[in-house]
Amino acid sequence: MSDDLLSSLPAKFPEVTVRPSADCPAFNIPADRLLEVARYLRDELAYDLLADVSGVDWKDADPRFSAVYHLLSTTHHAYVRLMVDCPDSENPRVPSVVSLWPAANWHEREAFDMFGIRFSEHPDMRRILMWDEYPYFPLRKDFPLAGIETDFPDMEVAEVTGAKTLAAPMMGGPFAAPAKGHVSDSEPRAKDESWTEKNPKTN
Repeated sequence: MSDDLLSSLPAKFPEVTVRPSADCPAFNIPADRLLEVARYLRDELAYDLLADVSGVDWKDADPRFSAVYHLLSTTHHAYVRLMVDCPDSENPRVPSVVSLWPAANWHEREAFDMFGIRFSEHPDMRRILMWDEYPYFPLRKDFPLAGIETDFPDMEVAEVTGAKTLAAPMMGGPFAAPAKGHVSDSEPRAKDESWTEKNPKTN
């Protein structure tokens, strides 16, 4: 399945390029071809399950942001990864795939909430973890590891309690994902796990 996919997808869509990957076939997809390529993968190559939608902040690159899609074929038991660059780094946006996989609804909302990537034609493009007026995107590279102290969203509660959303303690980190191995084993881990709130950093 992997060899067929690697050869057939760029042959059908000349704008698609193979992306180096250590675990599963991966492709760079232009944003304006995403829906067409995704529909072909679903309908013709049996990639029927959308496993995940996330984002990447390349920070100093242009374009700065990419949306990442992991699809699974439940027939062939194979994954494929699609990387879609957001053409506009100031207002990152790519098409929504909710029309193809309804489960993309919450995945895309999370990617918007954490990275600020918007998904065109999404039926309900609201934040899903942070409150609507939250001014930051916590998974962007310029967001500090300790977080940012922010006014509590409910002003009545804040007035009575004096509550704020406090910056998180600097526990662990910096965080890095393994460079090799299967995607399921690549959850980021702290490089330095010797210090926590109870055991202060020594240097």
